[in-house]
Amino acid sequence: MGLPASRRRNVVYAGGRRRRLPDVPGVTHERRWWDQGAVVAGIDEVGCGAWAGPVTYAAVVLPSTRRMYKLRDSKVLDAARREELAARLRRFAVALSVGHASNDEVDAHGLSGARRLAARRAVDGLAVRPDVCLLDGAWDFLSGYGTVNERIVGGDARAASVAAASIVAKVTRDGLMRAACPAHPGYGFADNKGYPSPRHRQWLAAHGPCRLHRHTWAPIRALTQMRLAL
Repeated sequence: MGLPASRRRNVVYAGGRRRRLPDVPGVTHERRWWDQGAVVAGIDEVGCGAWAGPVTYAAVVLPSTRRMYKLRDSKVLDAARREELAARLRRFAVALSVGHASNDEVDAHGLSGARRLAARRAVDGLAVRPDVCLLDGAWDFLSGYGTVNERIVGGDARAASVAAASIVAKVTRDGLMRAACPAHPGYGFADNKGYPSPRHRQWLAAHGPCRLHRHTWAPIRALTQMRLAL
């Protein structure tokens, strides 16, 4: 039996074999709240696993009466498609905002505290106050904020507004790390965006951390101590 018509467009053939592309995130989660008259924001982050740079959250409120197609979890998109979709979202969304917590704030507050700070900044920056926030993952990083928060594991692949937030957060943070690269060229931030790539690790081992690194993190502390002992 063939695939339903709605899913045939997500099938491609590579090397003679059929491969299924990820489904387009739907609006089932949003629709349940829209039907109650609520303003819904999707929230997602990028940068938690990086060794340098900020943690970045985006908050996106999509219109309830129109759909934007081709949204996907940012992790399954190439850079050019993410840039294209982020630009479209800035025109399409009812409201859109980005919040950061710097590497210094990660050091000062810990990763969990920095994530809460960045997420609140993202939601505070929206032109409309959401009633409901759809959060990617199992942790309520907006607890106590005053919104109804629905946690969705794998939300960036399941809910359109969370997928939109994942794209905007990724494109924004990637741009920041590319812009920082000329001032710190050896670490390769334009390519690795602060994540521990081989080049990043090698340069850290040889030259130590720069001001963009998270100096309290165990790998950074270990490298710093090793250099001091030499």
